Amino acid sequence: MSALKLSAQDVSLFQQFNGRFDYLAIGNTLNLNENGPFSQCEITTSSSATLQLQDSQTVIAAYLYWAGSGTGDFDITINEIPITAERTFSDALDADRVFFAAYADVTSIIQNQGNAEYTISDFDISAIIDPFCPSGTNFGGWAITVIFEDETLPLNQLNVYDGLQSVPDSLTITLDNLNVLDNEDAKIGFIAWEGDDALAVNEQLSINGNIISNFPLNPANNAFNGTNSFTGATDLYNMDIDVYNIQNNINIGDTSATISLTSGQDFVMINNIITVLNSQLPDATIVINDVVLECDSRQISIDYMVNNTNSTDILPQNTPIAFYAGGTLVGQSQTLQDIPIGGSETNTIVIDIPESINEVFNLEIIVDDDGTSTGIITETDETNNSANTSIELIIVPDIIILPGLITCNLGFEIGEFNLISAIETEIDVTTNSFEFYTSLEDLRNTINPISSPEIFNNTTNPEIIYVRVETSLCFEIYQFNLIVENCPPEIPEGFSPNDDNRNDTFNIRGLYDIFINHELQIYNRLGTLIFEGNNDTPWSGFTNRGLNNRGNLVPVGTYYYILNLNDSNFKPINGWVYVNY
Repeated sequence: MSALKLSAQDVSLFQQFNGRFDYLAIGNTLNLNENGPFSQCEITTSSSATLQLQDSQTVIAAYLYWAGSGTGDFDITINEIPITAERTFSDALDADRVFFAAYADVTSIIQNQGNAEYTISDFDISAIIDPFCPSGTNFGGWAITVIFEDETLPLNQLNVYDGLQSVPDSLTITLDNLNVLDNEDAKIGFIAWEGDDALAVNEQLSINGNIISNFPLNPANNAFNGTNSFTGATDLYNMDIDVYNIQNNINIGDTSATISLTSGQDFVMINNIITVLNSQLPDATIVINDVVLECDSRQISIDYMVNNTNSTDILPQNTPIAFYAGGTLVGQSQTLQDIPIGGSETNTIVIDIPESINEVFNLEIIVDDDGTSTGIITETDETNNSANTSIELIIVPDIIILPGLITCNLGFEIGEFNLISAIETEIDVTTNSFEFYTSLEDLRNTINPISSPEIFNNTTNPEIIYVRVETSLCFEIYQFNLIVENCPPEIPEGFSPNDDNRNDTFNIRGLYDIFINHELQIYNRLGTLIFEGNNDTPWSGFTNRGLNNRGNLVPVGTYYYILNLNDSNFKPINGWVYVNY
């Protein structure tokens, strides 16, 4: 019989179990007899099978598969509990002969009811099977795959594959994700639909090129013949629950196996495949729990967890861990202790991100990586060792330059400033938190802030002032200059050098220690120079020049002065000053 397969779903890995696991399967057909030229085209809506586990076997998972002719009945019951298909599959010989399969997780039901008779009911495809009868493709059936744990078992890797692929004339399925460490007692099992005991035309099952059989239940020339290898049943009309020992057909070190089926006449659909292989290996995975960023810092703290969940052996101490930022290795660590099967370990590492790496980058952590993308541990799965997340460093924006403050020189280029006046037009000084600093280093380390910014005397001229304004995540930096300028001096119109400690000198404000190179000349009414002064010699009413220079006080009168500031920004100043006693 030649088949035109209109649709199918490739058989692929569905679940993997690593530990002291094995499985068995029960099921039954809805067909009342085997399809054939003299059989009646009859089908029921329910059937039963008995589960018998040993006391040492604990149910871990149970998967129900059911299939039949037509487009599908996806709502059935198991022991009167409603079941709805969670996944569905389909295949076809032609447009008129379409077949379906369905899956549901029934773990909780099997765990609750344990060893019991299980009845599938309300599985009704009786109204649609007539068109399938002439070609002998009318069928319906169900099977439950039960994965159990047993401490007496060796450490195994159990893989559950499913899909829906059919043969004739030939079919090849590659099973990936295997890890064969020891092939002793290795086995492979199938749930298949529509196999007929009476049809054995070129019907063979091979693994890695070797024909396998389980005589007398499954002879080499009639692999799919309505049997259950677990119970020895031979009346599962139009379905098979088969398991084979493949110890001699798979090799240590294999990571995949190729299954080949041929059938010259029988239309067989593979729905489920299970492999059980001895495998004592760890399986390292890693999770990023948290990444702590600091304001204005390229240092990050990473909290992570290394797991050995999907494993059959401990993950050894000192398994290497590599940390990559934007693909560049930036840190290394290792596991602190042996991590048991199903166990985990948490740790924290602090890493400095180099300046050569962008502020936004992908952080990737790989366990079992020695820093050269090379692992040193053989694992059950070598493809699940990494975790990554996007990181954006909290970098302070560029410094904002503000207009400078200018004030008059109070002497020796020192001025008095209200620093707050420089920022109050940029930020709300009543609600924002801010501090002033004289260096960026102090600002970043928040040390030595200016204690009295309203009254501040500069120490250099000009002097740079930095402002740290706190934000929700970090802070901003503002900068402005303090500039001290010489202002025009204030010259009094008179003074009284009478030693009463009040106005005893020609006190020119804004002159001394400001215009330190100034020259002062005093003339009497006759135009005679009677005094010359400078920054160190103010005039207190005594003469130090002229013919009568005896260091005497000048008499009451008006005197003419010439003040040369020796500053390119100012012209000489002259005027009259009155001296009185």
